[in-house]
Amino acid sequence: MTKKKQPSLPSQPARREFLKASALLGAGASLPFSAWLQKARANPMAAGLSDPAMQPKFVVPAINALNRRFLFDPKGKKKKHKVRAYRTRQYTGLVGPDGVTPVATTVFGFGRSRKEASWPGKTFQVKSGRRLDVTWENKLPYAHILPVDTSIHWCYSLPGYEQYSIANAGVPIVTHLHGGHTQSEFDGNPEFFFGRDFKVKGPYWASKKYRYDNDQGAAALWYHDHALGITRLNVYAGLAGFYFVRDHIDTGRHNNPLGLPAGRYEHAYLIQDRMFWNNGELFYPAFPGDPAWDDFITGEGVTNPPVPSVLAEFFGDHMTVNGRIWPRTAVEPRHYRLRLLNGCDSRFLAIRFRPVPLGATDLSQAGAPLPFWVIGYDQGLATSATQTDTLLVAPADRPDIVIDFSQVPRGTRVIMENIAGDAPFGGALIGDPGFDVADLFPNRQTDRIMAFDVVRRLNKKRKDRFDPSAIAHYAGNTNPVTRVRKLALFEGRDQYGRLQPLLGVAEPTTDVYGNVVNGALPWHVPITENPGLGDTEVWEIYNATEDAHPVHVHLVNFEILGRQGFTADVIPQPVLQHDGTTGSGFRLENIQLVGGVTPPAGEERAPRDMVTALPGQVTRIKMTFDRPGRYVWHCHILSHEDHEMMRPFHVGPYA
Repeated sequence: MTKKKQPSLPSQPARREFLKASALLGAGASLPFSAWLQKARANPMAAGLSDPAMQPKFVVPAINALNRRFLFDPKGKKKKHKVRAYRTRQYTGLVGPDGVTPVATTVFGFGRSRKEASWPGKTFQVKSGRRLDVTWENKLPYAHILPVDTSIHWCYSLPGYEQYSIANAGVPIVTHLHGGHTQSEFDGNPEFFFGRDFKVKGPYWASKKYRYDNDQGAAALWYHDHALGITRLNVYAGLAGFYFVRDHIDTGRHNNPLGLPAGRYEHAYLIQDRMFWNNGELFYPAFPGDPAWDDFITGEGVTNPPVPSVLAEFFGDHMTVNGRIWPRTAVEPRHYRLRLLNGCDSRFLAIRFRPVPLGATDLSQAGAPLPFWVIGYDQGLATSATQTDTLLVAPADRPDIVIDFSQVPRGTRVIMENIAGDAPFGGALIGDPGFDVADLFPNRQTDRIMAFDVVRRLNKKRKDRFDPSAIAHYAGNTNPVTRVRKLALFEGRDQYGRLQPLLGVAEPTTDVYGNVVNGALPWHVPITENPGLGDTEVWEIYNATEDAHPVHVHLVNFEILGRQGFTADVIPQPVLQHDGTTGSGFRLENIQLVGGVTPPAGEERAPRDMVTALPGQVTRIKMTFDRPGRYVWHCHILSHEDHEMMRPFHVGPYA
């Protein structure tokens, strides 16, 4: 087979500095989706959809997911919970076409009862080392509220499950505690799914009751649905919520030893983008004529796609925070701790905080960005606090930041701004030719997320004790390395010709049955990552696509070691699809490293379970596998993981 030089891998490394003051990141080279962006600009909003420009901004109060009234167990005394998934309706702040009448939205929500069920579900807050048992139950109806593509590899396409459908078995779900140090049978593996009332159970289903040992340090985790091939839809419908672990250092109380803002001064916000119909119902593109259909289906030469069809990415035109559109909250002029979570399908956020006059709804009168401190990420506090005024937040990232609202006069509004675009993120510096904030929709409103109104009087009885120099927590993974694995991210085509993101290996590798494989691999072929129990491995993740991908590894927290540019030859090869048909993918040969290693900086020096793998670079992470069983690793762009960018791995002897 003739070798073709991969055009998407730059000859120079795309160097990137996280948290560089006043800059999103530094890039020596980038791989913009320029053709996609040009098409996206011309894609009109479908008729009958809510116009985000007509929706109220900063009117509805924000829900703080750490408010005691939003906790499943405010006193933290219960050891067992029973949480169910229901279909319910709630108000998000949306108004109808008349611009006045509130309209409700049908969602899937978690709750202990139908009355309590909400999007997002209420927050768990637990003590480190104290076990919590949760029985997850499925009370969803025999119909989804969003269009389901049954042509892809999903729950009811598995061998032995073809007789099931949502109409006869219900919407399949399984809850994953993202970031949890959890035994395999309780991890929420996509094939551990179950239908309504457990009438159907996935091939690896083990128990109704999930045991969370919480044997880890303080961290901001989150729980969300993870059912095979339908995760993007179930999370979009509302099946997600926060889960905080507290320890003796990060107690969540005002008298914590680090002086961290706590109580009413610690807020948790789940940020998600959505689209709505005029009547308030959720909209999700999947049909001819829908926004992005021409970009990802017709424009890619797909002539006979399934309908409805999965699309390669999703970008919504309404920003929601804890289930409410563009909310606001009142704050005092003091330090606040913000626990943020990017729960978007595909959207990278680049957040800043800009002061505007009280009552302003856009950034036309905004002042310079306010500096803030990043004190931790995903799995806990960082090596040290890092000050910045701009922060890149990938899907499923959970930055832990502290901002001082006394930087502005009382009576000022501070808008959380998003300066990233409505497009796949390629890793380029803002202002460089490679970065484009082109938006998918006219009259872009996704440049703002929520508002903080500095209008409350300072509570002098509660002393502000935040000291960034007190943050000195993470020491990295000091275990000796057992093995280095070379893995890769690819973009291929499925049996219909649709774009199909894939994981795989970057060198000839032996799978668990002794077969030698290389290149792009779908979910269902034998496992290639089989670390021994207690092994510490370095994974080198080679990104051979034009996209940046947020990579998540279940079970572990890892240390980010750094990034380096590379070039490679790309060899086309077939990819077996779940239904026995053939798609296409690639393998890499003659990999050459280029330039030096860019070390992690700032917020990357924290225990992580997410890492952004940049195009044309190898990203290295180090982790210890200390529990046996079956887990998964995947891209956390939900539309990608649902369409094969996910692979199982097994810790310990494989039976």
